[in-house]
Amino acid sequence: MEFMFYAVPSLIAALALFMAAKTITRWLEVRRAWNSGLTAEARCLRTYTTTRRDSDSGHTYTTLHHVYEFTTRDGRSVRFEEADGPGTVIEGDVVVVHYAAERPEKATARPVAPVKAGLALAGILVFLGVVIAFCAGFMVTAANMFF
Repeated sequence: MEFMFYAVPSLIAALALFMAAKTITRWLEVRRAWNSGLTAEARCLRTYTTTRRDSDSGHTYTTLHHVYEFTTRDGRSVRFEEADGPGTVIEGDVVVVHYAAERPEKATARPVAPVKAGLALAGILVFLGVVIAFCAGFMVTAANMFF
């Protein structure tokens, strides 16, 4: 039984670490695209939404996705998908995208906002750090209870 007091918090902490790694990776990709200075006009080919329902609270969460296509300066056609884009962009719209020459498939149509992105990253990492600290504290408390 006491195994569960270690397994569950460990899994939650591992998930929080995974989420932190994915968040940092995407932030670095967007930052690299913004800092490259390369831009292109991209056409929105498709928009769609995905939904998920939280079984505990019953809330439904919707994410808007956009699929864009653009041509790089060296003539390559690149198609990429981006989640959580603006609801005002619809199929057929032309938007400016930022991309890095070495990874154009990691482009972004988000407007340049490094301070906002940095603060959002910091907020997410602080939250995930609190989750990890809580899990560690819970396991230490459980260890003191059983031993």
